Amino acid sequence: MLKTVKDMNLKGKNVFLRVDFNVPMEDGVVKDDTRIREALKTINYIVEQGGKLALGTHLGRPKGEKNLKYSLKPVVDYINSKGYFKAVFVEDCIGEAVEKAVNSQSEGTVLVLENLRFYNGEEKNDPEFVTALAKPFNAYVNDAFGTCHRKHASVYGIPSVMDEKGAGLLIEKEATYFDKLVKSPEHPFAAILGGSKVSDKIGVIKSLLDKADIILIGGAMAYTFLKYNGLKIGISRVEDDQMDTVKLIYEKASQRGVKILLPVDHTISATFGGAPVYCETADIADGMMGLDIGAKSIENYKNALSTCKTVLWNGPMGVFEQDDYAIGTYALANHLASLGITVVVGGGDSVAAANKAGVADKMSHISTGGGASLEYIEFGSLPGIDILR
Repeated sequence: MLKTVKDMNLKGKNVFLRVDFNVPMEDGVVKDDTRIREALKTINYIVEQGGKLALGTHLGRPKGEKNLKYSLKPVVDYINSKGYFKAVFVEDCIGEAVEKAVNSQSEGTVLVLENLRFYNGEEKNDPEFVTALAKPFNAYVNDAFGTCHRKHASVYGIPSVMDEKGAGLLIEKEATYFDKLVKSPEHPFAAILGGSKVSDKIGVIKSLLDKADIILIGGAMAYTFLKYNGLKIGISRVEDDQMDTVKLIYEKASQRGVKILLPVDHTISATFGGAPVYCETADIADGMMGLDIGAKSIENYKNALSTCKTVLWNGPMGVFEQDDYAIGTYALANHLASLGITVVVGGGDSVAAANKAGVADKMSHISTGGGASLEYIEFGSLPGIDILR
């Protein structure tokens, strides 16, 4: 059983909440606050329960050094400007500054500690850093799903040494959906896999071959599969070193009775992002590259999905950032939103596509962790969640 924040007695406790405020920044300004808003339910719950709350997060990649480019101060200013909660910035994440701030914390305020990755000990899960991080606190909650595949000090170290611990409401939701996906999905179960590389998703594909009934492949990784099948792919992106992997995937799919669907037509161009040309066959002419799935492929994929009860969507069907090559991705996004079945969207590009298509609110679950969601499917669990069970 996963112990959650709802199972904890938080009144009067000094609570360390691991959040994921690793938000996109431009010139010191927050450009997308989705991750902040996702954490608000847990933050508000802990404050309402009478917990004295401090938030720990990383931002960017300061590589173990204090680099003010990655300071949380602008994020705190942004939170206060939006009125999300009363945030108080603490200029360190360990030591006297934190202890002093925790001891003098006024009711209704939430401390935001400075970037955890200003210290090497965070990513190395160094025991001394763990001790220093945990010292002012007597309760721990993790709501940073996107970091749960890492055995970092704030994700794995503190809950290893602290008795009072649990998952936040966001992690509870993520774990509920991914546990069901990896252990007991309702069939037929389809996985839509897109993106650029087969090599990035080998483990996920192999794992899905034990669970899914059908796998639909799009994006640049489709051209590696098409080339393996003897089709012409022009100058489309391909991983020639992954042909043995594709062979193994087909062999396992055959053993398990899993159907693999590939594009039968394309939107192509002579240059990346150049003028679109419709290619009505699976073969792509010399000097041309595939940048989206075509109309017949869209219909094939929609028909296959219409029979399913569970769908995992990870990766776009084309270069969806450009309107000319977003048609396949948006068509599937809109179709999934209309089916009324369990649809789990995992991975940054798929989430961005669902948001851009305006259908994110119609999906059963939009995961907040790209790498974490892939590893959950591959391994069936994550260290940062297992330590809370």
